[in-house]
Amino acid sequence: MEMEGLTKDEISDILEEIGTLLELKEENTFKIRAYTNGARALRTLDGDIEDLISQDTLKEVKGIGSALTLKITELAKTGELQFYKDLKKSVEPGLIEMLDIPGMGPKKVVALHAQLNIKTVSELKTACKDDRVATLPGFGKKTQEKILAGIEYRKQYASHIRLDEAHQLAETIIEELRNHPDVIRSSVAGSFRRSKEIIGDLDFLVSAKDGRDISNYFVSMDLVKDVIAHGETKSSVRLIQGTQADLRVVTDDEFPFALHYFTGSKEHNIGMRQRAIKKGLRLNEYGLFKSDKETKDKNLRVTCRSEEDIFSELGMDFIPPEMREDNGEFELAESSKVPRLIEWTQLKGSLHNHTNWSDGIHSLGETAEYMRELGLQYWAITDHSKSSFQASGLDEKKLAQQVAEIQKINTNYESTGIDFRLLSGTEVDILNEGVLDFQDSILCELDVVVASIHNGFTQSKSVMTKRIIKAIENPNVDILGHMTGRLLLAREPYQLDIKKIIDACAANGTWIELNASPYRLDLDWRHWRHAISKGVKCVINPDAHRNEHAGYLKLATSVARKAGLTPGDVINSLPLNDLLSKLHP
Repeated sequence: MEMEGLTKDEISDILEEIGTLLELKEENTFKIRAYTNGARALRTLDGDIEDLISQDTLKEVKGIGSALTLKITELAKTGELQFYKDLKKSVEPGLIEMLDIPGMGPKKVVALHAQLNIKTVSELKTACKDDRVATLPGFGKKTQEKILAGIEYRKQYASHIRLDEAHQLAETIIEELRNHPDVIRSSVAGSFRRSKEIIGDLDFLVSAKDGRDISNYFVSMDLVKDVIAHGETKSSVRLIQGTQADLRVVTDDEFPFALHYFTGSKEHNIGMRQRAIKKGLRLNEYGLFKSDKETKDKNLRVTCRSEEDIFSELGMDFIPPEMREDNGEFELAESSKVPRLIEWTQLKGSLHNHTNWSDGIHSLGETAEYMRELGLQYWAITDHSKSSFQASGLDEKKLAQQVAEIQKINTNYESTGIDFRLLSGTEVDILNEGVLDFQDSILCELDVVVASIHNGFTQSKSVMTKRIIKAIENPNVDILGHMTGRLLLAREPYQLDIKKIIDACAANGTWIELNASPYRLDLDWRHWRHAISKGVKCVINPDAHRNEHAGYLKLATSVARKAGLTPGDVINSLPLNDLLSKLHP
């Protein structure tokens, strides 16, 4: 059956949003739960939505039923749902907007609206400054301060986007620019090329003999909402979702110098100019220049066909774009010690992932087949432990059942000569005072144990640090997951003594995760130099909740490169047998 509606996941998102909107309207709890449970049930169902509808099996699924089946069918067939449209219109837009403030959930928004008649973020900010929010039951002074900080954080990063969102936009735009007949060379530059976790704007660079048509083409792209500036060599636009994009058009002789300059960072560029001056040269976005003493011409451009040539002329090895932050890269380049950085194709698998046994989407079998077909050698299943009830965490009995199912899959692969293995594991919660959610007798039977924090984020720096270190000291813990708990553009890291935790990992042989989720990318790239100096290994994990999240490995590898990590620093660059020898020495 052919349909032109929404996908299963898009419908699930709408059902979840309906649940949130109903909560804002203070509807019956059971009605709210029906939509949130329905969304989860739909996500975890195997098969395409078209097949489920054509076979008339949706209404038999626990959590969906007849009423939701009708709505799901309407969305799948038409892409629209009148009930959803009407509901959205009935809720004040400002109340929905308030949900974007870190720490603001539907219950808080409802309370503020009911007791202070707050309808917008602006009114909320005023109420906080007037100290009215602090007096409400369940809020208090600290909550008021957090709300104000959240509003400012949201304002500061209003036009910023995560690295994954930047990738989608950048790839679309650069592909269109490359297809223009006048373009000779093209590249994305700026913080995106340096793989910053959060991108303020997108920079594009092309070389051409004549830039007029290219500039006109750029400002008229489908993604463009407003034109900020438009010229023959420089144009700026506001994209539909709010991000600014800038285009520079240069000659092909200028291209390498402009690419280096507009990639940045500012601090790196200053360092490069200083090194040029020491050699009697002048470096800017137009070229590397020397003076001709006989003609007194100060604008003789040194021929450089690539960025590599520029670094060579200044007596340095090439510095990869990701490392250009004036964070020690010059010392490495001048002593021929720039490392051979990790490539995403060198990763053999992942050690932190979820399935539909907890809050993931796909089954064990679906996950294994997908990862095997990607060419990976292993994939660890680390569903949540029982205290993460919000994520349907596994208790001891269910974990044992899962381990048995994983063994069946592996046995089948072995018997048919397939070289792939699922690893058994858990993402075990670090509870208060560092106690783990499973007993050691359970943990020691698993292939991989990831220890993470999922609650109690407001503990003091010293308490949180001690809590994590105690977990690290458990000999069954292999990996510390998403160390700081940050959610990019949504939640600040909790307070930690990161160096002390890294030192504890070094002392106990615990690996640290670079969580590849674009919402996290945690541990931050700035801390890895200390970790590597202490001999701590990195594990690049997508924290996958659906099979497609395996693609996060490529995204996070660019951040690992920014941190200066090599294949030898990343434990999941090891083939299966070598990895197992490290997990079970």
